[in-house]
Amino acid sequence: MNSQQIATITISVLLPVSVYAANPFLDAKGDKPVSANFRGSQWGDDIEEEEIPLMMQVVTTRISKMPWGAIFKMREIRPDYFIVTDDRIVLLNEEDNDAAVKKISASDKPPQFEPGKIYGITSGSFDHEDGLWKTTIRLKGDLCIYDSSHPSGHFKKIIWKKGVGLVEYASGYGAHADGYRLKRTTTAQKS
Repeated sequence: MNSQQIATITISVLLPVSVYAANPFLDAKGDKPVSANFRGSQWGDDIEEEEIPLMMQVVTTRISKMPWGAIFKMREIRPDYFIVTDDRIVLLNEEDNDAAVKKISASDKPPQFEPGKIYGITSGSFDHEDGLWKTTIRLKGDLCIYDSSHPSGHFKKIIWKKGVGLVEYASGYGAHADGYRLKRTTTAQKS
């Protein structure tokens, strides 16, 4: 084997783990928090009207960056953590997410992802069933649409937009008992 063949093999082995191409649906230019305003409605058994207006600010922060991806924390009602690779957005849902972030950040490759925790893709389509839960992820133009539902009426819908991030978040519990639907209105950089 000559030196040119060795160099070619070395480059082809190193490139996949040393370059994070970025996910077009969830990425950041830096580690500063980015806030976005959302408007929509909320409904529930404890609400007298059928629906009431709801406004919320969602703050997205890249909290860790690795050669193979990044981890983002999104704060709305409660924080959600997402592991992001160039082809997946995956919910991090551990007992202690902060400890999990440290462990995952130290890894030289992404962890194995459970299909039920995949919330975004960059190509193709995705279908998953877990008991009565049915989840689909579809790409439509510059949108990635996550849609998960249960026959009891429970649902979650998340829409990501290329170059923007989260643009819609909706969640509901049983036969329109409790839930909300929010759509992004504006974006601002936090100082």
